Amino acid sequence: MEVPQRRPGRRLDARPDQPPLLLGHRQHPVCAAVKGGPGLKQLLFTLAVLSALLPAAARETVGGNYAALPWKSTDGTGRIETVDGRRIAVIDVPEGSEKGQHWLTAPVDLTPFLDRRVTMSVRCRWSGVTPPLEPWNGVKFMLDYVGGNGAHFWCHPQKLWNSRDWGEISVVIEPPEPGSHSGRLVLGLESSSGRVEFDLDSLRTFVMFSPQDRVNLDYKASYPEKIAGGPRRRGVMSPHRMTEEDFKTLKEWNVNLVRFQLMRNWGRLGTELDLADYDRWINARLDRLAGELDLAARYGIKAVIDLHTPPGGSTDGKNMLMFFDKKYHDHFIEVWKRIAKRFRGHPAVWAYDLINEPTQVTPAPFDYWTTQKNAAEAVRAIDPDTPVIIESNEADRPQTYPYLSPLAMDNVIYEVHMYMPTGFTHQGVEAPEPYRSYPGSIYGTVWDKEKIRETLQPVRDFQLRHNAKIYVGEFSAVIWAPGADRYLEDCIEIFEEYGWDWSYHAFREWNGWSLEHEGESHVSMRPSPDNARKRVLLKYFSRNTAE
Repeated sequence: MEVPQRRPGRRLDARPDQPPLLLGHRQHPVCAAVKGGPGLKQLLFTLAVLSALLPAAARETVGGNYAALPWKSTDGTGRIETVDGRRIAVIDVPEGSEKGQHWLTAPVDLTPFLDRRVTMSVRCRWSGVTPPLEPWNGVKFMLDYVGGNGAHFWCHPQKLWNSRDWGEISVVIEPPEPGSHSGRLVLGLESSSGRVEFDLDSLRTFVMFSPQDRVNLDYKASYPEKIAGGPRRRGVMSPHRMTEEDFKTLKEWNVNLVRFQLMRNWGRLGTELDLADYDRWINARLDRLAGELDLAARYGIKAVIDLHTPPGGSTDGKNMLMFFDKKYHDHFIEVWKRIAKRFRGHPAVWAYDLINEPTQVTPAPFDYWTTQKNAAEAVRAIDPDTPVIIESNEADRPQTYPYLSPLAMDNVIYEVHMYMPTGFTHQGVEAPEPYRSYPGSIYGTVWDKEKIRETLQPVRDFQLRHNAKIYVGEFSAVIWAPGADRYLEDCIEIFEEYGWDWSYHAFREWNGWSLEHEGESHVSMRPSPDNARKRVLLKYFSRNTAE
């Protein structure tokens, strides 16, 4: 089983033929984090303080005393020091000695992790860490193990270098495959020089969210006839800016839904902090959206309004600041009030998508679910008719649905994003590598239609348990992935079987996702008026009926 990966973000300031700005993606199962400047240091300090103020008893701790493990240095650059009574792992690598692995390692028992999703976190700081050639190198905080299926797994943050003061970094570990009983914890540097320190007494593993924490267990959602009995929605994600020519093409394809991305600075950290600047941007974007919605209505296409970039942005690639800071939480709700007041009653608007891919891996005063609940209530007070869309945690992955609670509110749609396995859907996006075919074995697991069905089962269970309407807001496979057309068709067949609405990622955004391009890598993408992937999507778009 793969550990969660963050898919590449979109470079809206780049040409469609350029590779996307990557948020820590790697084709091995890893988790992402991103480096940042001085503003990010303050964000991370604030995040660490807020997390520390929350009651530790609220989280179930698993694992043992990691500071007491038999830590060993791989090359003599690492040592354990005692500072003010705390055990600190220190790794010093002199300039000119970057090559190789400069680690402290210790064995770890995986048995406590086998049946639960676990967050692993540690306080650390680093200085003068030289940027490596690969984004998965630099500062290392990693769980390394061989799964019961024989595949090798590395779970760690990425893009950690330069300098940063004390703060917490975290990563989510999915339940290892059955038969995985031992692994290795790794602290240090790889292919970099510099100094990094880890507070071993702070190293912990805990269950952040659990199915036992769910509320509204018996709630059954209901929907007005125009939603419950309306036509199925089959569509696409928008580019950064839509023209009338784009709508003409989508009309020719028989598309009946567009998910409009309100987005800037995708994948960057330390942005969206200046709320006056944020408001200037979002107000201008809403002005442009108004024209796009009028075009959508003219061409008979419905719209999902998707706030892709929230106030406060992301702190470390793993947490959204608005879950930790009331100023940004409150402003997020005010922005949604603004959107609802402006677009309520617009004939093109199908639903309000409150947060794109919420991410929270550490305790916060306003968690990912409560923040959406608060926004949904504020929107509903202004616009009682338009559905709101709720997304699940960890970038809206299906694996998080076992702990998702429904809102005790009618006319709420629940969204999921499907990019599993990312070792197939995102292969070769960041760096050249041997390609993996679908169907086939991907990191030791056989992926086929039934594996996709198994992956989506938590969402199906949620749908049946709560009578919930499900919307697949994003799914895709990079254009050069061998068998991408088969993967897309297997996904869509399951969506259709379950009665889910869906939108393909993406239309005329980055060419690597484009239905109008083909190629063997991001350096050989070329226009393709007809290809197998496009034929699959057109086949299902043809099922859309006029309202």
